[in-house]
Amino acid sequence: MGTRVHASPALEEAPVRRRRQFSPAQVLVLSFAALIASGAILLRLPISAARDPLTFLDALFTATSAVCVTGLIVVDTPNDLTVFGQLVVLSLIQLGGLGYMAITTVVGVALGRQLSVHERLTLQEALNVQTLEGLARFVLTVLKLTLAFELTGALILTAWWVSEYGLGQAAYYGLFHAISAFNNAGFALFSDSLMRFRSDWVVNFVITTLIICGGLGFVVLTEIGRVRRYRRFSTHTRLIITLTAALIVLTTAMIWFIEHNNPRTLQPLGIGEALLASYFQAVTPRTAGFNTLDIGAMQHASLFLLILLMFIGAAPGGTAGGVKISTFSITVAVIWAMVRGTPEPTLLERRIPPPLIARAFSICLIGFLALNIVAGLLLVTEGRELLPTLFETTSAFGTVGLSTGEAGAPVSLVGHFSGGGQALVIAMMFMGRIGPLTLAVAIARRRELARVRHPEGKFLIG
Repeated sequence: MGTRVHASPALEEAPVRRRRQFSPAQVLVLSFAALIASGAILLRLPISAARDPLTFLDALFTATSAVCVTGLIVVDTPNDLTVFGQLVVLSLIQLGGLGYMAITTVVGVALGRQLSVHERLTLQEALNVQTLEGLARFVLTVLKLTLAFELTGALILTAWWVSEYGLGQAAYYGLFHAISAFNNAGFALFSDSLMRFRSDWVVNFVITTLIICGGLGFVVLTEIGRVRRYRRFSTHTRLIITLTAALIVLTTAMIWFIEHNNPRTLQPLGIGEALLASYFQAVTPRTAGFNTLDIGAMQHASLFLLILLMFIGAAPGGTAGGVKISTFSITVAVIWAMVRGTPEPTLLERRIPPPLIARAFSICLIGFLALNIVAGLLLVTEGRELLPTLFETTSAFGTVGLSTGEAGAPVSLVGHFSGGGQALVIAMMFMGRIGPLTLAVAIARRRELARVRHPEGKFLIG
């Protein structure tokens, strides 16, 4: 009679090990971190430096600033970096602006590979779009738009500069600044940024147009190209266009009003040049770090205005940092509704759903807290005055790149910070590019959905 063989309990109950899969937010954070690390390694090479090789911290700071399309610098880009080093920075700007995941998607689609669901979710997080439908096609459209804007800007700048710099150098300058402007990076191949072109209407118009278009976000740009009628635009597109135009006009007027009697900024200029410089500085603080005025010489009221604009940022789904203009407008609309006693907050005659309200307030609060904590730590470590310290910190968080350093100085004020201070600024640039809430979600430990719903509590607030 045969005997029955029993399987070992250990074999029966052995759990099947599943490969850990990172969340879309974690993939996004890791891809940017890997890109920064690769850029830092390349910038550390002797071939990247015009003089002595960059220190590890200088290379890491420069790579972070380029990938996060910020523009804060601790080395002079035109003089301390070779052409190879400058091309490394330019490549990091392009990859950081478009997004590493978007680039790999384009390559994968070109090779005929289908996107997995997880890759689509990661792309959705990276591009800040609301649907998974047609993501690959949308990424290809983004790439075409980017190349079209950058090549057009590069050609115009090349044609304008060819008589002064010669064809080869003019083409290089034109391409570098067109890519830097559209990606809202603020890196320049002139040690004074663009101050030497303060009265040049062509350079000012091309650079600001590229900055504005890059700051509108890819979702808005694609819809403008497809619909072409303002009344038929989606609520999001109409909100972004309206607020962008309003902020530019209002900020231009405010900068001119505050600075027109300042002998170190607008007073020596004619009315046309003064208005042009005011317009340029009204465009750049929400997105890119180019400047045609000495930022450190501006009035404290102007600096405070720029801090507010850098914190707000531009549109989501693009190359700008900050909390984003739509996020800020939602928080303002909710507060205004509470003041008026309106039960449901609205924006452009549309109700704002509660999950969107919670997300907007979370982004603003996390950003505000992180900004103030880092600024406080920098006050301790660097011992500088409050306003310049807060300005540099907000510039990093907004991935703007403006600095209160001396006029024509080859590096930002951050370049004079200690190693610990620069590390804090690196962290702020990374948070500003990834997004405060996305970074928090990526760091936080994932938990299973709670099976218990707690009773509602009553708390006293305000």
